[in-house]
Amino acid sequence: MKIGILSDTHGSSLYFNKAMDVLGECDLYLHAGDILYHGPRNDLPEGYNPKALTESLNDMDSIIFAKGNCEADVDQMVLNHPIQGPYALVQLDEFRFVVNHGYVGAKDEIIANAKKMGADFLILGHTHVKELSFDDTLIIINPGSTSIPKDGSRSVAIVEINPDEDNDHELNIDINFYDIDTGEIIEEL
Repeated sequence: MKIGILSDTHGSSLYFNKAMDVLGECDLYLHAGDILYHGPRNDLPEGYNPKALTESLNDMDSIIFAKGNCEADVDQMVLNHPIQGPYALVQLDEFRFVVNHGYVGAKDEIIANAKKMGADFLILGHTHVKELSFDDTLIIINPGSTSIPKDGSRSVAIVEINPDEDNDHELNIDINFYDIDTGEIIEEL
């Protein structure tokens, strides 16, 4: 199973397309919010074209959105997929993903809520900074921003969950962060 994770596209069709080139074919895409609008604090990202981005997103079958702080009611009027907030809860086989933009409440509250929901993975956005961390059994992933990074590289993440070739009862979980400008792996687990 391959899950593509992205966040903070902020209306950039250019960088969304680059992100999709890097992510490739996935079983599911999780978007942690700030989809179409750049927000009043951000400059317009290169390739800003929310209408073209909307068309690309509407052509996708398997994408889940969490509501970001830059989402407006009109965004839901043009997108065919629901923008869920404050959390999107996704069950894939025995794994539970909680997607939250990360702007409402303290991070420790968001983590506590994800644990209450039985999450294995917490997907965050908002900071525009990549993160891979652990809190007990919870894996926390922030893919960074595809369009307006604050840590030097536009990025996405891929989670792959596959059976262990040596042990049918074990699973291999690979988490990789990719620079969408170069396609290279930035960090892997």
